[in-house]
Amino acid sequence: MVIGIINEVKKGERRVAITPSIVKSFIEKGFDCLIEKDAGEAAQFKNSDYKKAGGQIKNQNEVFDQADIIVKINPLKKDEIELLKKGQIVISKLYHLSNPDKIEALAAKGVSAFSMDAMPRISRAQDMDVLSSQNNLAGYKAVIRGAYEMTKIFPLMMTAAGTITPSRVLIFGVGVAGLQAIATAKRLGAIVEATDIRSETKEQVESLGAKFISVDNKGEESKGGYAKEASKEYEEKQKAAVTESLIKADLVITTALIPGRKAPTLITKDQVDQMKSGAVIIDLAAGQGGNCEYSKLNQIVDVNGVKVIGTIMSPESVSTNASELFGKNIYNFLTHLVDENGFKWELDEEITDGTLIIHEGKIRHN
Repeated sequence: MVIGIINEVKKGERRVAITPSIVKSFIEKGFDCLIEKDAGEAAQFKNSDYKKAGGQIKNQNEVFDQADIIVKINPLKKDEIELLKKGQIVISKLYHLSNPDKIEALAAKGVSAFSMDAMPRISRAQDMDVLSSQNNLAGYKAVIRGAYEMTKIFPLMMTAAGTITPSRVLIFGVGVAGLQAIATAKRLGAIVEATDIRSETKEQVESLGAKFISVDNKGEESKGGYAKEASKEYEEKQKAAVTESLIKADLVITTALIPGRKAPTLITKDQVDQMKSGAVIIDLAAGQGGNCEYSKLNQIVDVNGVKVIGTIMSPESVSTNASELFGKNIYNFLTHLVDENGFKWELDEEITDGTLIIHEGKIRHN
């Protein structure tokens, strides 16, 4: 089978779906790899690196014409969907719950399409889970961005001129990004607190040396590893529980997302108005409406000296590492789906069933 890796055209995207080292691994497994010219340039992977690994550099039309499998990070654009042929296989983050029009367009082309963002949260799929691998980097980067924007340092520091008290960091959402943000902030010497609708995350938070802000959340447990939308009652309880910590915080990082839904509002305008001047909020959910009411995507909003930075769960700024991890996820996923005869199409198998959104032109999940 022939794998085609195409260029990411989304504004600001610097990653590539498969790196030269993964191309080499695929070729050793018997695949052929076609790479659209300059697909890896922004992630510091040159065309010559892919050629050395055994890949072939092609233009976009050639990749779509010759590949059996099209691999991309972000959902295909309309003009890319038009280049698909019946029977081809697409692997990318489809966000099928949020993009019904694109799912219908893909189905109309008669292709089969797997969505990497729909990977089941089970132990067997951990090495295929792009949300985990990419959000891990996003959590780290959020703390580094916060450190740059703050006017204080993180650690306790004893000097001849006096003692500098450690900064206080508050994390909303204890998924992969939140846990990495906690670990990074702790390593830098901050006092860290965290909260999450899933009470089962308390032990994880405390294992990293942070304080878990408990909220009475009867009936609010997670399902399948994902947080679900909170009730109004829970939102009010959480607001009351975290406001004191929020007012004291020097850096706040929010990471809460609900698949296919607007991000929940965790920080209201009146709460931000109570925060101290110089505090920084990094809202990683701004791409889905934001966890803070003041958030605007890709903007810094100054609210009486409080910086509210709206961004997304994206590790493009560390694109080399992010591409390496994403490519390894793809490799593990594809080698799970195939055997020596090609795709196994085990439609009842949990990983296949969860990620196969379209099969031979028929929509399976919407």
